[in-house]
Amino acid sequence: MNAMKHSVMSVSRTTGRLTSGGRMLPSFLIMGAQRCGTTSLYRALAQHPLLLKPVLHKGVHYFDTGYAKGVSWYQGHFPLKVGAALLKKRYGIQPMAFESAPYYLFHPLAGERIARDLPGVKLIVLVRDPVERAFSAHSHELARGFETESHFEYAVELEVRRLAGAAEQLRSQPHSLHHSHRHHAYLARGRYAEQLNRLEPLFGRERILVLDSHVFFAEPERVYRQVLEFLGVPELGGPVFERHNGRSRPKPLPESVRQTLMEHFEVYDTDLVPWLGGDPSWRQ
Repeated sequence: MNAMKHSVMSVSRTTGRLTSGGRMLPSFLIMGAQRCGTTSLYRALAQHPLLLKPVLHKGVHYFDTGYAKGVSWYQGHFPLKVGAALLKKRYGIQPMAFESAPYYLFHPLAGERIARDLPGVKLIVLVRDPVERAFSAHSHELARGFETESHFEYAVELEVRRLAGAAEQLRSQPHSLHHSHRHHAYLARGRYAEQLNRLEPLFGRERILVLDSHVFFAEPERVYRQVLEFLGVPELGGPVFERHNGRSRPKPLPESVRQTLMEHFEVYDTDLVPWLGGDPSWRQ
């Protein structure tokens, strides 16, 4: 079954590359953060008839790990313009293509690449309690085999050493990969304001929507309408909201560790207030 799936995807990618000039490019991206509900939002938006997901999978990972493949390869992943034209004729509104790749927010070159290749693109970023995000990310990477240290506290202690020089390497060798930067940045990925402040000069705040994922899961209909308003798309029926990619935790996070990490993130959460228009839900 896996071999068949791989074969189908390979044929589809080849076809996409050959027809890339007749395909759409994204009008918006869900670009992070990791373990913050991006898959759930992606699947809710993909139910809208005017919001068109990639042909094969939610994240193409072009602007982070696949940039050497070129824009034709990237464009080959998206729906055909002729199909979009039929939808425009039916609904009277231009459809939008999109994808979701949480590493885009954290990768030091992704923002510059997106701004250069997708002028006018809009960005959606979800954030959650960074302590919960870190703990969830560790479980996620452990389950996928990308983390070998089973103790969360020790993995956090290792982070500074693991990530030393990573951003500099990715900038100086633009097509290189760094395993720990992608898979072991438990605290660094939760310093959301740092990443958002890097994007602001490239896109302007008006093209970046930051959502509190706790609010999204508590009030999905309201947040969904907020996203459609940001995109300038009318509501055409309501999606089914489901929670995706949740992982069971082997054991609860010790309260002492939680308090230490909450103190670590306090200044970064304060810097997030202007982006959210108020205190993050986990600080209320």
